[in-house]
Amino acid sequence: MAKGILGTKMGMTQVFDEEGQLVPVTVVQCDPNVVLQKKTVENDGYEAVQLGYKDKPERLANKPERGHFKTAGATPKRYVKEIAGEELGSFEVGQEIRVNIFEPGEVVDVTGTSKGKGFQGNIKRHNQSRGPMSHGSHSHRSPGSIGTTNPNHVLKGMKMPGHMGHETVTIQNLTIVNVDEERNLILIKGNVPGPRKGLVTVKNAIKGEPVSPLDPQQYAPEKNDSEESSEQ
Repeated sequence: MAKGILGTKMGMTQVFDEEGQLVPVTVVQCDPNVVLQKKTVENDGYEAVQLGYKDKPERLANKPERGHFKTAGATPKRYVKEIAGEELGSFEVGQEIRVNIFEPGEVVDVTGTSKGKGFQGNIKRHNQSRGPMSHGSHSHRSPGSIGTTNPNHVLKGMKMPGHMGHETVTIQNLTIVNVDEERNLILIKGNVPGPRKGLVTVKNAIKGEPVSPLDPQQYAPEKNDSEESSEQ
């Protein structure tokens, strides 16, 4: 289904491409995600990988959570989400998934929680028109008629005032402009859902080309000379 990673929306900036064109991009910081659990068809009925992102103090994790993280050999994580599919199935529990699974030019889908706007009226929430503002009109921004009175109740799906925003939103077919492995950053062309420092999920586009299962050794972090000498 998808390869993906959890990250934090840091904000927007702009960069120049190879042709000298100015491109607006959203910066997503994706610190290494830890594989906490693998779901299989035999045990769970579907293929998925459970990822943990962003450390949190151990005192904020309850006993079942601490046991779950300890089994994976990881510290308590603030965010835990599943990425469905077998593309990440080769990664074992405890291994890290980094930004290098993506490359510039790839098309991705980004999911986040939109900004909450509180209780709003019809004009802002549903883009409806206002009434006349003069000549004795007493209906300026009110909803107006809501239909027939025969059912004696409000019909489902009626566009009325209410809570606006704070919904799960996915923007499809966004292009990755650059991947910075050293700073764990992904630069995505255009805007992505949510406020700054909000959690986002970056996955390969569901309408794009299918992705074959990834080889963990190909995306493992490179060891420094000092680390190699210490192991010897």
